[in-house]
Amino acid sequence: MEDRLNQIAERLRQVERELADPAVYSDQQRLKNLSREQKELTPVVETFTALQQTEQAIAEAREMLSDQELRELAQEELTRTKEQRERLAEELKRLLLPRDPNDEKSVVLEIRGGVGGEEGALFAADLLRMYTMYAERRGWQLEIVSQNVTELGGVKEVCATVEGDGAWSRLKFEAGTHRVQRVPETESGGRIQTSAATVAVMPEAEETELSIDPKDLQIDTFRSSGAGGQHVNKTESAIRITHLPTGTVVECQDERSQYKNKDRAMKILRSKLYEAEQARQNAEIAATRRSQVGTGDRSGKIRTYNFPQNRVTDHRLTGDSKNFNPAAVIHGDLDALIDALTLADQARRLQEGYEKGE
Repeated sequence: MEDRLNQIAERLRQVERELADPAVYSDQQRLKNLSREQKELTPVVETFTALQQTEQAIAEAREMLSDQELRELAQEELTRTKEQRERLAEELKRLLLPRDPNDEKSVVLEIRGGVGGEEGALFAADLLRMYTMYAERRGWQLEIVSQNVTELGGVKEVCATVEGDGAWSRLKFEAGTHRVQRVPETESGGRIQTSAATVAVMPEAEETELSIDPKDLQIDTFRSSGAGGQHVNKTESAIRITHLPTGTVVECQDERSQYKNKDRAMKILRSKLYEAEQARQNAEIAATRRSQVGTGDRSGKIRTYNFPQNRVTDHRLTGDSKNFNPAAVIHGDLDALIDALTLADQARRLQEGYEKGE
């Protein structure tokens, strides 16, 4: 491992030398890639350096044990530095875990009202607002591509893009079935109802990552419509693209321009096909080892929003760390929850590494 860490340290020095060269600013893509690499490598090298310093401190404390006057002080220092070494070693293992290659990508987000009728649609609308507010907190841009709304303002289904660095690394944990328990606005008797909505999250695929044969596409145009099927414009600017080999259908009606709608619809289609191919590969490689955290499995209940008991429970977490404040969560304060899921995912992957003897 030490050889690998020394190579990482040397690579960081090389990246920093390249970033110090004024010529790099003439190539914005290279500048972005180098800056991102620097951001990834720096905590690894800093932790490695701290671990080396701790090893030196342990050696010095052991030498002091032979001095009768300093023995007690040296023993205290030895105990403290050994604990520090253990913490740093674990942190280093976490930092060296293989990164998800999609982590820095933007995402395609789909929300559908599930069981519960109108209340399920209203809950789906709440989730859309929650992710919109979270995107604002993170400095991302969320844009609705298409949506089917109800007369009461609920959402039967909505497709949106979330653009920004690291969107996938955070939102990938949101995929699955979200359940809500509360007294619906439509309930006059004050009875608590359980409803649900499903969330799908897909990394946005680049054209270079997935090639689509135009012959495999059926493209239809139609008029955009609003709530209750009401037409919102008189031109056929909305686009429906069907990928004939898979039967995948994507619609986009948010833009007034047919060209823009087609461009955005193709992005969504590309992401859906990319996700399907990744899922197929993952199933072949590690079907029995995939956990609910981060799999994007829509069928599993991942979270319950229990308003009468004033808690949001994420069922992938355990102990006290699984419950969160519903008012904060539903208003887009998701970082604490997602941080907990990230740590749980890292712990699982570390455990798998131990079991394999890595």
